Amino acid sequence: MSDLYSKLSKEFDSLKNEKEAIFMAKYMKNNFEFLGIHSKERKEAEKKIFKTIPKEQKEFIDFDFTDKCYDNKYREFQYAAVDYLIAKNKYLNKNHIDILKKYALTKSWWDSIDFLDRVIGDIALRDQTVNGILLEWSLSENIWLRRIAIDHQLLRKDKTNTELLEQIIINNLNNKEFFINKAIGWALRDYSKTNPDWVRNFLERYRENMSNLSIKEASKYI
Repeated sequence: MSDLYSKLSKEFDSLKNEKEAIFMAKYMKNNFEFLGIHSKERKEAEKKIFKTIPKEQKEFIDFDFTDKCYDNKYREFQYAAVDYLIAKNKYLNKNHIDILKKYALTKSWWDSIDFLDRVIGDIALRDQTVNGILLEWSLSENIWLRRIAIDHQLLRKDKTNTELLEQIIINNLNNKEFFINKAIGWALRDYSKTNPDWVRNFLERYRENMSNLSIKEASKYI
């Protein structure tokens, strides 16, 4: 396979903007260094490079590329890795969960986690045996694995496994972590668009154990 990483690096290098990089790093609490490439420009560059992948290799997943992206100090490369995984989503399966977990635990922050949950959630939708792994993650000492577990069913609508959703959220009640409580609120808010009665009932039963943030987010549309 052609060297996607080398090609993308050249594209990104031509787009870097030091002034924007400072602003973007500040927005992300200076947790990461940035090249200063905005989302639209980045995705256009990615699209250009991903188009060079031969059609006969469409089912091949280049984890060497994603590994190199995660090793790079600039945050845009982690975004590129996740975008690549989203593009390859239908070819991912349970056997890839360990490497996705490795990425979730590498340079973890909400900006990458909230797209990895989509990738992992799609695998779980196709293979229900992954639900057991997500239940384990919902009890992890790592808040980002918990967040993925809580939000992995976002946008599923009537395909939402409510029993699983309820148990995962129960595993995270009485929590003081902002990113966990925000995730709980988002999961319930999203499902309230499909089944508001279920969410109202959930809030009635567990309100005393929920943070004000979770309740506020969950109640937005009901």
